[in-house]
Amino acid sequence: MSYEGPFGVGYAVCAYEAQDGSQERDFVKRALNEMEENMKRTRSKEDEYVTLARKTVELYTKTKKVLEVPDGLSSELLDRKAGTFVTLKINGKLRGCIGTIEPTCRNIAEEIIRNAISACSQDPRFDPVTVDELPYITYSVDVLGKAEKVQSKLELDPKKYGVIVTKGYRRGLLLPNLEGVDTVEKQLEIALSKTGIGPHADYTIERFDVVRYEASDL
Repeated sequence: MSYEGPFGVGYAVCAYEAQDGSQERDFVKRALNEMEENMKRTRSKEDEYVTLARKTVELYTKTKKVLEVPDGLSSELLDRKAGTFVTLKINGKLRGCIGTIEPTCRNIAEEIIRNAISACSQDPRFDPVTVDELPYITYSVDVLGKAEKVQSKLELDPKKYGVIVTKGYRRGLLLPNLEGVDTVEKQLEIALSKTGIGPHADYTIERFDVVRYEASDL
């Protein structure tokens, strides 16, 4: 399919097809079937937060239409306001993540819809999600608590609290409990790098907790 030879080392990309028609040797089909079964189990574990994000992404990706707030949602989604983040992953790898630090919509449901569309189509790190990818995406929704200033790094915990760093008009955020972010120093380093604040700058730190909704078997 392709071949690259950088630095004197060759890398070939190829695909194999079983020629005897044996289903047992059709490893690609077996892998896809296994992924589909895993995804069915994942979908069965979704709560209304995750389902709302997924249906929003599916509708927007297929039709470019914005999902209307469905009937029958809980009062938590319809009556409360909060910042939210919607995260998309495929095979455990990030595919998009966009959110709001503070509420911008009338309720959490509208906040999720807005951020789900942004996550699948406006994350500058990725191309927009395609229809072919939809069956393999897993979703999580973070609902942010109220941010509070901290006076010391000792008040931070990357597993429990997210952080917001601010200097002037620059503001960077990192969610809590992220894979590979195990120390306060690493959490602050990433948050600062996202907004271009230098590590030795005079910046303020806020922390916040989140309620994370997700359903993943992958």
